[in-house]
Amino acid sequence: MPSTAGSTARTGTATRPDGAGRVRRFTTAERLVHRSTGYLMLLCLVSAACLYIGPLALLVGRRPLMVTVHEWSGISLPLPLLFGLLSAEFRADLRRLNRFAVYDRQWLRAVRRRRTAPGARPAGKFNAGQKLYAGWIAGAVLVMMSTGLLMWFTALLPFISRTSAIFVHDLLAWAITFVLIGHMRRALGDPEARLGMRTGYVSRSWAESRHPRWLKEEGPGAVTGEADQA
Repeated sequence: MPSTAGSTARTGTATRPDGAGRVRRFTTAERLVHRSTGYLMLLCLVSAACLYIGPLALLVGRRPLMVTVHEWSGISLPLPLLFGLLSAEFRADLRRLNRFAVYDRQWLRAVRRRRTAPGARPAGKFNAGQKLYAGWIAGAVLVMMSTGLLMWFTALLPFISRTSAIFVHDLLAWAITFVLIGHMRRALGDPEARLGMRTGYVSRSWAESRHPRWLKEEGPGAVTGEADQA
């Protein structure tokens, strides 16, 4: 791939992608939604750990503050997505995540059989694993919010015991923790994907290798010469 125009810049400065070799993957709005949702989820998990893990609770203290942080960060989790709906590109990506194509089943079969040959795992802008993850985490957040509200306002649904809500909330919290760890491990193993989420752009070679059907679906208009600064 040709070197970028900013390849000689000092360490730590933003570089401008080469127009011939970069493909726009995410807009500024989409990256802000992902980033703010991640921060809120991190606040939820850290505050929950400070409430439920004994040694950590003793170390941090300030239980009322941790309760407040946990409650309001949890209630705020859907807000970035709702604001993101103002962006046409974000809505388009939601539609992509909500549609399973025939080649997505082929992708899942290839993963199950550990096939990594070129072309064995066809994918559009999002692969089948990303679609499953997005659907699962969205449903999990809704359940966590519902059970959290039942614990917070016990009179909302009096026929559901607070004990039942706590059990579901805690069990799902552990499931979300493990799934998020897996998500972050995958991200750490793919620097180009992280670059796409950080700058909005990825290399054309990465896109053709990991998401070959995406460029065919987007057409020539997917390529652009300058990255958003965010």
